Order: sequence, then C-alpha cells, then structure tokens
Amino acid sequence: MSAAKRSGRRRSGAAPASKREVNYRQLRNPFPQMKVFSDDQIEAMHETALRTLEELGMKVLLPQARALFKAAGARVDEASEMVFIGREIVQVALGTAPKSIACRAGARTRDVTLELGSLVFQPGAGAPHATDLERGRRPGSARDFREMIQLTHAFDVLQMMPPLVEPQDVATNLRHYFTMESQLTLTDKLPFIYSRGTPQVLESFEMLAGFRGLSDAGFTGETHCYTIINTNSPRTLDIPMAQGLIDFAKHGQVSIVTPFTLMGAMAPITVAGAITLSHAEALAAITLTQLAKPGAPVCYGTFTSNVDMKSGAPAFGTPAHFQASLAAGQMAQLIGLPWRSAAGSASNLNDVQAANENQFGLWGCLMAGATVVIHAAGWLEGGLSVSYEKLITDIEVLNMVAELCAGAEEGTAAIGFEALGEVPPSGHFFATGQTMERYDTAFYEPHVHDYANFGTWEERGAEDASTRATKVWKGILAADNRPAVDGSRGEALNAYIAKRTAEGGAFPES
Repeated sequence: MSAAKRSGRRRSGAAPASKREVNYRQLRNPFPQMKVFSDDQIEAMHETALRTLEELGMKVLLPQARALFKAAGARVDEASEMVFIGREIVQVALGTAPKSIACRAGARTRDVTLELGSLVFQPGAGAPHATDLERGRRPGSARDFREMIQLTHAFDVLQMMPPLVEPQDVATNLRHYFTMESQLTLTDKLPFIYSRGTPQVLESFEMLAGFRGLSDAGFTGETHCYTIINTNSPRTLDIPMAQGLIDFAKHGQVSIVTPFTLMGAMAPITVAGAITLSHAEALAAITLTQLAKPGAPVCYGTFTSNVDMKSGAPAFGTPAHFQASLAAGQMAQLIGLPWRSAAGSASNLNDVQAANENQFGLWGCLMAGATVVIHAAGWLEGGLSVSYEKLITDIEVLNMVAELCAGAEEGTAAIGFEALGEVPPSGHFFATGQTMERYDTAFYEPHVHDYANFGTWEERGAEDASTRATKVWKGILAADNRPAVDGSRGEALNAYIAKRTAEGGAFPES
C-alpha cells in the first residue's frame, strides 16, 4: 500500500494539503555501510576462499557443469566429482558478471534494478507450513500460496515475488504450472521460478514469455524472472542447482546465489570462517554462470547465522547473524556485485521474540548494504512457516524503513523560521501555517500499529497487534485487487497448462 494514501479530518478553513508521494517501489539504501572486519582481514578471507577452491575444491554433481569447468581450465576428478577451480578462472568470471541488473516486471512501474546501493525487500520464502490466528498452523496449500501472493502484491515495499509457502496439495509434476499461473495472474511484480530441473524451468520460461507477449529474443535479451540457488554446504553443488545456474544463465535470467551456512554446523563456528566458506561456494556458482554465458545476470548472496549449540537448531536475529551480514556486505563490495542477505526469526509464533529477531536481522542487512533482503516479513520457526499476521506486522517496519530512504525534507521552508515566529514562548505549533500545510502528509501513517492512548485503545476492544493484523490481511483478501489480465494471453496460458497436464507434466529432477 503506497504511503501516498493518507486520510485525516481537515480543519475548517484550512487550505487543501497536497498528498505526499513516497516511492516504495524503487528504493536506495541511505545508510553508510558498517564494517565488522578490517579491509586487510576481508582481503585475507577472499584469498582463503580462492585457495579453498584451488586446493580443496567443490564437489559438483552435474556432469555438464564439470565439463564447463574443465573446458575453462579447472582440474576435474571425475571419480570423486571434485572440481578444483583456479583463481584466474574466478577472476575472469567476476569481470564478466554484470554490476547492475535491470529486471523487467509485468508493469514498468514494478521494474527493479539490482546493484550495490539499491534496496529490494521480499517476504519469507520456501516454508512448508502456513499459519494464522484463525486457521492455525497447517501444511502449505494452493490456497495459502495464492493468498500470500495477493498479500505481497498489496504492499509496494515488497518488490519481488518469492514462493512464500509450498503448495503441497498440488502434485510436484504440475506444481510449476500452478505457481507460474498464480504469479502471472495475481501480481505484476517480478516472478520467481524454482530450479528443479531443466524441463520445469524451460516450461516456466515458456509460460512467462507467452503471457508477457515476448519473442524468444525478447525474453533472453532482458531479465524477466529470477531463481534462488542454494549450495549444499560445505562445498557441494547438486544437480538441480547446477542445472538451474546454467539454464538461467543461458536464457539471460538472474540467479541469486545463496550458500546457507550455519556456524557450528555446516560451516566453521567463527564468523570469519563461515563467511569464507560461503564466499568460496558463491564464487564457484557465480563462475559457473559466466562459463555458461559470459555476462549472464547473477547476484552474490549469503545466508549465514549460527545454531543454538544446546539443541543444534538454527538461530536468527543473533549478534553472530548481524556480524555475518556485515562481513558478507564487505565481500560483496570487494567483488562489486549486487548481493542478497536475509532477516528471519526462529520464534514459534508472532511474538516479541519474533519481532526482535526479525528487526535485528533486518538492520544487519541494512547496515551491510544488502541489495536484496529476503525473509524480511512473515518468517517463523527458522523458515518452517510463514505467518499471515507476522507478514503484516513486519511490513509495518519495512514501510518505516522505506520512509527513511526518502530522507528528511530540506530547505528554508522545512526549517520554518516563520513558524518559530508565529508561536510565543510556551505556546504550541498545532495551528501554525507550516503545520496546517503539512498536517496530513508530514508523518508516516501506520496500517497496523495503534497510536491511541490507553483509554481509547480499550474502548476500541483492547486488540493487540496480531489481532489487528488479522483484520488487515482479511481485508486485503476480501478486496481482491489484482492487475488486469489480457484475456487472450490468459486463455493461451490456461490452454498450455491443460495440454501439458494431460501429457503428464514435468517431474522435478534430482
């Protein structure tokens, strides 16, 4: 929901105030980047990552990927599936990877640019469960998937469309048809495609290009969708992920490379060690995209936190998570690529712990200069569920961050010497000309927070934030505001899906 939508009772005789316009769709990060390590230490970590790829290598399970590495001069042991990548191969790849990626959404006003300095938010993604106060915790369903797309579409501060939950009641050989159709018809934001094998990826490309009215050259010539590529830490790249890197690169679509490293479990227990491993894995995957197609769009990424050493469970929004984000930001600056980080929460419900962890993780991303912040809203249980209420309450914070991106008003009118002169000592500024011109546009107006005093809040029913959030998401779903769909393209999409469904669809590859 745009910040331009403001309401308020106008005082009698007051001149109409123009509505404030704030662009939540294309944000720039206004915060100076923090450092957790010295430049020398970051350089040493980078060098160690390169040494890791050269001497220890990556296990690459896809023969086609190993062949690309071998053709570029890497040493390949076919028996062990290990690939040893020389640093000169990595450096060439970093030289061809684009520093700025223009992503074309369904509407030009929804386009996003991925580069250092830009700021893009996504809600929580990939959860097997959904939860809300009325229907409880449950396996993710087709209904949940579509409803969460509608909720994400409703808020401008969420600029990219991730797969918030898995629609587990849709067969895996048909699921990509359902997720693609849902994204294309319910939102005009940048869509996501899972990398679950070449057949599903190519069919998803075909559906997207047809729905957008793009020729083959028009589709591959620009970026119209994205995928997330997770390495299997430590130092393994599996078949679907490697194939996804190649397929997306060859077709000009963006891969966001994201090793998921948890300190003390699948990564060293130190921040420096975990980020070094993550960096090495990301460099290997980025290199593969450039070997498949030099200049292919690709984002650097990391998702590094620690485990609870008492239980082994993932923990998020911790000091180590914050520090890891800062270190990853320094690595991204070193290689110059747009990059992805993440917030999130390990809490089991939308409570104070959930808010604390998500906000602490979010500020780590902001201070680190992240380009894309994933899991910025709704994520619970370390990614096992997405909460409808938490999605709404977290978006409140993201909206506030978006307000900060606009900066403060400057100039003599903002300084307001005339307003100072209107008010005598011990007076008030409610009725000054400056206040009357700005009273209904000056401040952010929340969609779920309640600023009423205790008595008024109690009279309204004494509802907590989660209860109010339930009303917000239900109102959005009831309104059902979706973009217009070209009838002929919608019919063509449905016909394609019906034909391929009758033919058996396409199963994920492993």
